[in-house]
Amino acid sequence: LRKGPFVPWVSQKSRGLVCEGERIDPRRGYAFMKANRARFALAVMCRVLGLSSSGYHDWLRRGPSARARRDAEFKGGILAIWIESGSVYGCPRIHAALRARGERVGRKRVARLMGELGIEGVTRRPFRGTTRRDAKARPAPDLVRRNFSAEGPDQLWVADITYVRTWAGWLYLAVVLDAWSRRIVGWAMAPRMPADLVGDALTMAITRRQPKGPVIHHSDQGS
Repeated sequence: LRKGPFVPWVSQKSRGLVCEGERIDPRRGYAFMKANRARFALAVMCRVLGLSSSGYHDWLRRGPSARARRDAEFKGGILAIWIESGSVYGCPRIHAALRARGERVGRKRVARLMGELGIEGVTRRPFRGTTRRDAKARPAPDLVRRNFSAEGPDQLWVADITYVRTWAGWLYLAVVLDAWSRRIVGWAMAPRMPADLVGDALTMAITRRQPKGPVIHHSDQGS
């Protein structure tokens, strides 16, 4: 909604306020009108939402329903549990916590209220192994010994492999980082993890930096 002759009806459908061919729930419409009264003219909102101004004023006089008041109470408990969890609990765990406190509330209601609050849980991504050490290969000597400090650029490079989810699927990423500047100096990506992925990242680092002296290249066992 906005002032003027053009009213973007689609923007309200995208927020789930109305659906094509359906009449809006008056309570949700009146709540929307109350929240946006300072931004939009009441007559415009009534016309777009198909509601009456008299109904809106009657709704204001009646105040929130018992269910709305109960929803507000649940929202307080849901938000408190979510914050206490470090903002990681999702609907199932918050629902279980509420039930453990003696609250009689359905899981769908918890999910709806979390959506209205704009909060969600954190989904732990599945573990994917990135490197496997060749049991037959002789390990390279550890020249770093957990000391990742450097006195200048291009003296110590550290490398690792990770994976990222993209629209094209999982991609493996090998990076080479300069321990002195903390900048990425080389990288390589591939949909699979070929044996030369780290080598490609190292080749890019050498080509870009062209170090003048010896460089220690440190990676984990398996890379």
